[in-house]
Amino acid sequence: MSSGAKAGLVSADVLQREKQELRKHERSTKQLEEESRNAQTVFRDKSGRKRNLAQEQLEQRLKAEAESKREEQYAKWGKGLAQERQQQQNVEDAIKEMQKPLARYIDDQDLDRMLREQEREGDPMAALIKKRKARENKEKEKPRYKGPAPPLNRFNIWPGHRWDGVDRSNGFEQQRFARIANKKAVQELAYKWSVEDM
Repeated sequence: MSSGAKAGLVSADVLQREKQELRKHERSTKQLEEESRNAQTVFRDKSGRKRNLAQEQLEQRLKAEAESKREEQYAKWGKGLAQERQQQQNVEDAIKEMQKPLARYIDDQDLDRMLREQEREGDPMAALIKKRKARENKEKEKPRYKGPAPPLNRFNIWPGHRWDGVDRSNGFEQQRFARIANKKAVQELAYKWSVEDM
């Protein structure tokens, strides 16, 4: 039968023995049931190794945080760093202006400076002031070569404060490059001649 007992006409001794075996089996499984009732679930991967779920969750969280930081950085770059700085400057200027009193008098230094820095159309001194500011802001420039076109060199360096444009070599490099070019031209001609009649 499905329970494991014998079917049909059975004596009382056989029934008692079967009952005792069933009780013994139940007692042994009851202990296993008690142990397994409080046991933690073991998760395994496809290969059968135990998985550490807490560690995996921590890794996923760290990965998500790194991804969100990267996305935030790209979003920041997408808006434009210079535009963001300009917007921040505008906000700071607006806050600074809000803190000032509404009535501005003639001795207000910020207003005076702002009006002086404005460029007006038709101002005869504007060109002179621009030149002066440019001269102050300009870094000291290195001297530039102003002579005839120099001979080409392998570094494509234009004569200036580091090189005066004079070729002081013994000509070995140019001879070597000429030989290489000549060899390549001869090989090309030989190839063309060999396949000419095909």
